[in-house]
Amino acid sequence: MQYPEPIAKLIDSYMKLPGIGEKSATRLAFFTINMDQDDVSEFAKSLVSAKRDLHFCSICGNITEDDPCEICRDKSRDQATVLVVEDPKDVMSMEEMKEYHGLYHVLQGVLSPMEGKGPEDLNISSLLKRLQTNQSIKEVIVATNATPEGEATAMYLSRLIKPAGIKVTRLAHGLSVGSDIEYADQMTLFKAVEGRTEM
Repeated sequence: MQYPEPIAKLIDSYMKLPGIGEKSATRLAFFTINMDQDDVSEFAKSLVSAKRDLHFCSICGNITEDDPCEICRDKSRDQATVLVVEDPKDVMSMEEMKEYHGLYHVLQGVLSPMEGKGPEDLNISSLLKRLQTNQSIKEVIVATNATPEGEATAMYLSRLIKPAGIKVTRLAHGLSVGSDIEYADQMTLFKAVEGRTEM
């Protein structure tokens, strides 16, 4: 049996979301149909508003309503440190920690030759320009994920930035708090040993 066209279109729309297969999309579509009209209208408005009202900060590349973003405008933050992340959601994660008080730069992804993503597809040129024009930046912390693509991107950035005399550091990787060594993969153990600190 075929679904009526409005449901089929809704299922197709949900399937465009990452990690949503046909069964999940169907479940979400029927859940949406059973929602109150006001809730559906509010949901639709939220989608349109997020797409229409948000854009990328011209300085750091984070998502924002205002340009430059709130973090870039905040002069009380440490202007000497820039933490480079893959995606805007990584900025949110770091901010929730409430321990980092420097600036950010969002790459909008990582180098991935398999997916056809090269340096020109990332927010790298604006980072280099930012480092050239802002003499107060003394350290760049590369916080890409511990994936092969994340590691390659970190190495690439390091080779570009170090000649300018700016310190380049990498977030530590390794065993998470509360984890057991026996369940860790080889790369995690290698990073844990490599990033060991003196007690």
